[in-house]
Amino acid sequence: MANEFLIRLFVHYPVLLFAITVHEYSHGKMAERFGDNTAKILGRLTLNPLAHIDLFGTVILPIFSMLSGVPLFGWAKPVPVNMALMTKKEIMFVGLSGPLANILLAGMFSLTFYLTKVLNLYFVGSETLFETAIVINVVLAVFNLTPIPPLDGSRVVTGLLPYRWGYYYNTIFERYGFFIIIFLLYTGILWKLLSPIVSFLTNLFLTSSVNII
Repeated sequence: MANEFLIRLFVHYPVLLFAITVHEYSHGKMAERFGDNTAKILGRLTLNPLAHIDLFGTVILPIFSMLSGVPLFGWAKPVPVNMALMTKKEIMFVGLSGPLANILLAGMFSLTFYLTKVLNLYFVGSETLFETAIVINVVLAVFNLTPIPPLDGSRVVTGLLPYRWGYYYNTIFERYGFFIIIFLLYTGILWKLLSPIVSFLTNLFLTSSVNII
């Protein structure tokens, strides 16, 4: 039990921290590309995880997960974005940038694991490390693409909808979005909807890294 906790604390947790930091950094970097320097001005356009720590999402929830044995999960403090400076299409790309960064990370971990095997450089525990990194990044990407505010998927939906429908969508869901997400998580409904996508992507990356020609 103690060994499992230490592995989660010193292996899984740093991977999660890195994944959510890159996720938020990507939002800020994409916003900067569209002329919004808010994140940079506030010192949030950085890969330093300390700048993105959210007391509950980055500290309390992961510690609870590690102690209770449930799947490790968490989030960082959202990078500030001034949407008034961007078009709705640009806002959509800002929303997409975080999940896409996590998918890219999952691919990079898959490729690195593949190369360590090809070059015979893998070490004891490397399989667990790379598998964990792939799963965490895939789950973060898929979860954040859920089309309910304040998750990134809501920005994608807003960008795709006509202005009027986008307005109605945000008006209806923004006020109660967080509570809807908590309800869907608590009841397990959200995971039932997302798990096929998570399983497909995870298996895709793991198969790519394990099957060595």
